[in-house]
Amino acid sequence: MTGSFRREPMLIAFNKPFGVLSQFTGDGSPNRALAEFNFPKNVYPIGRLDADSEGLLLLSDEPAWNERLLHPRHAHEREYWAQVETIPTAESLKQLGLGISIQGRKTLPCRAWLLEPQPAIPPRVPPIRFRKNVPDCWIGLELIEGKNRQVRRMTAAIGHPTLRLLRVRIGNLWLGDLPSGKWKMLLAEERALAAGD
Repeated sequence: MTGSFRREPMLIAFNKPFGVLSQFTGDGSPNRALAEFNFPKNVYPIGRLDADSEGLLLLSDEPAWNERLLHPRHAHEREYWAQVETIPTAESLKQLGLGISIQGRKTLPCRAWLLEPQPAIPPRVPPIRFRKNVPDCWIGLELIEGKNRQVRRMTAAIGHPTLRLLRVRIGNLWLGDLPSGKWKMLLAEERALAAGD
């Protein structure tokens, strides 16, 4: 007698390192592809992170997750930590929060703040550009949209170029202490957090 069961769709959290593409095949650049990280078959990334950005990337074998997490009508929050050159003023952070005009379009209002205390994040490989006479700091940004290179363009527009960028949260799901380059299968309660339930 044979039986069948319906397997739950997979949802995976991955801490994407610097220099890794959000795709399974290479693009001819020195960047690595997701195929190197031994994911289960038939999963694909939900959304993307640029090769030079790090942090939380979700993967699934269920197409409905793509619509649920990325469609603008769901207004899913994404939190980023950006290491920027020099220390932004309260006025500069307010300007970010109200929306910035980039490429002829104003970004949606968001939340922007100086991270206090500053997070202790392991050094990046390769290390960021460091200038001893130019201070840097970490700021937080909570967005509900994710245009191409949006955070970098926003911080540059207020005179604080981004040196390093991490996505630390999608919905209510945090990256936490998942090491760079590692992934884990999400349990039911974590899946609900990612969906914002």
